[in-house]
Amino acid sequence: MNQDGDPLIRLVGVRKVFFTDEIETHALSDVHLEVRSGEFVEVMGPSGCGKSTLLAIVGLLDTPSAGEYWLEGRPVYELSVSERARVRNESIGFIFQAFNLIADMTVFENVELPLTYRGMSQAERRRAVLDALERVGMSHRMDHYPGQLSGGQQQRVAAARAVVGQPRILLADEPTGNLDSTNGEAVMQLLRELHGEGTTILMVTHDPRYSRFAERTVHLFDGRIVEESVAESNRTRSGGTP
Repeated sequence: MNQDGDPLIRLVGVRKVFFTDEIETHALSDVHLEVRSGEFVEVMGPSGCGKSTLLAIVGLLDTPSAGEYWLEGRPVYELSVSERARVRNESIGFIFQAFNLIADMTVFENVELPLTYRGMSQAERRRAVLDALERVGMSHRMDHYPGQLSGGQQQRVAAARAVVGQPRILLADEPTGNLDSTNGEAVMQLLRELHGEGTTILMVTHDPRYSRFAERTVHLFDGRIVEESVAESNRTRSGGTP
């Protein structure tokens, strides 16, 4: 884990309020969070505690109602709509619980999708897609459609799509939520490998079985961070008490 320099992700006093039928829902309240380059951070908490809202804000899919969000050393509020879209496409990869693959596109076409706005040649895109599919062990399925794949295979394709553009940050929203334990473990091993290659990962989950994969766990409850813990292995590597 690289602890040098400014945090890659920095949230200061972030709040998110939703208004529906005159009802105020406080999804996030005064959240302070820093994630440094190369970290694997897990956000844990029960359903409805604000985990997915937090990830949506970090991924520039939503904006906070109050507070500050700094990404790569720059305040996000300074970014125009087009700059936000560019940063989202170039610097952030997403893995969702529901896979979010497009049913009438092949595996290859699904993974290629984020590259279509990069100004890359067809040959460059093909090489990048094949490399990504090879990393997740799905190159032999590149001409298949999502409906022809198991849930575990679909999540591997989703992971390939997330990393094909070599993003600095990988955001995973309950990536094992729709998988059995065997496929869930396989997806987590894949995230561990990506992290080992230098990818910064922020993952939200409610499943404590996968805490061992993260270096640090942030506990969210009712929209607030109530606790942070560092993995035992990471304390040992950092010279702490084993």
